Order: sequence, then structure tokens, then C-alpha cells
Amino acid sequence: TLTNMKRDSVLTSKQQIDRLLRPGSSYFNLNPFEVLQIDPEATDEELKKRFRALSILVHPDKNQDDPDRAQLAFEAVDKAYKNLLDPEQKKRAVDVIQAGREYVEHNMKEKKKQLKKDGKPQFLEEDDPEMFRQAVYKQTMKLFAELEIKRKEREAKDMHERKRAREEEIETAEKAKREREWQKNFEETRDGRVDSWRSFQAGKSKAKKEKKPRSFLKPPKVKMEQRE
Repeated sequence: TLTNMKRDSVLTSKQQIDRLLRPGSSYFNLNPFEVLQIDPEATDEELKKRFRALSILVHPDKNQDDPDRAQLAFEAVDKAYKNLLDPEQKKRAVDVIQAGREYVEHNMKEKKKQLKKDGKPQFLEEDDPEMFRQAVYKQTMKLFAELEIKRKEREAKDMHERKRAREEEIETAEKAKREREWQKNFEETRDGRVDSWRSFQAGKSKAKKEKKPRSFLKPPKVKMEQRE
């Protein structure tokens, strides 16, 4: 809210760095409006002014006693500002915040219906403006976190698919390479194999020609004496 923006705008450099790097900041900082502590309804001029003031506070040059953490905080601020300069990214962030508010409002209506049905007073702690704001804040952070988890899952899945496709591509290329090498070796040794075969066949023919026919001893002819 604007109240929070005014309150946090007077935080010291160290306090802003601590806020931006607090435990769970990887999810808290998914909401660019939360990072810059500015309302979604803020004008572009207000956004620019807020970014300039906050980026100066957390800039490493202004925090030379803790430059590494200051650099991380500055990067978070810079990323949030760039996201809000992108109309598509800004609309997505606004939609998430609106979804968080609508969820809380719907939840409140359902709870009150049940209280009425049970004959109990229809009072919820979210009826208090501050408690309502906190409920919306928590639900919004939850939605941002869920979207980020899904985004990472899609990214991991896409990476796995790209890796598998790349492995298949490499395997196909290696198979083609092996086939080319086999064909090349086959062609290079073909003449030698043909010559060997011809030599072998020629050797068989020569041996066949040189083979003498087998002779058998014939018994002598016996002349029968003719008797007178």
C-alpha cells in the first residue's frame, strides 16, 4: 500500500538490504511491487522515482562495508523495475495480485455462509482492514511462489527434452559416421578382396588343369590258343 511505501521509503540502506535479502526473499521478491514497495496503481513517474531512490540506497557504492549483499539487493530492485517497465510482465504481476484478493474475498464469503448456516455471528478477523491486507499479501505470495515453481518445472522439463533430443541427435550422427566409415573401409579393401578371390579361382583352375588323370593297371590280354 502507499502507507507501506512511505514507511519503507525512510528505511536505512542496511534495513532495505536486510528486507530484500530476508529469509524467503527468493519468493517474496517474485512480486515486483513488493520489492519496490509501491502500489500497482502507481503511475510510471512514481515508479521511476521510487526505483531511483531505492536503487541509490542499496547500491554497492553506497554500501562499501557490505558490497556483496548490497549488490544482490540492487539486482533485486533492478529486476523488479525492469519487470514493471515491461507491459506484459506488469500485467501478469497485477493479475496475480488481483487473483490473491479475489481468493481471499471468496473465502470470506464462504466462511460467512457457513457461520450463518450454523447460526453463529458472521464476523471474521479479515473484516479488519489490516488483517484483510495481510491475508491478501500471504495469498498473493503463495500464488507467486506456485507460479515460479511451475515455471521451474516447465524449464526443467524443457531442458530434459532438449537434452534427450540432443543425445538422440548425437547418437544418430555417430551411427551415420560409423556407417560411412564402414562403407569407406569396405570400398578401400574391395579391390584387394576381388584380387584375392581371382587369384584363388585362378589357382583352382590351374591345379585342375595340371591334375593328371588317374591310371589303372590293365590286365594283359590272354590269347586263347586255337586248337586244330
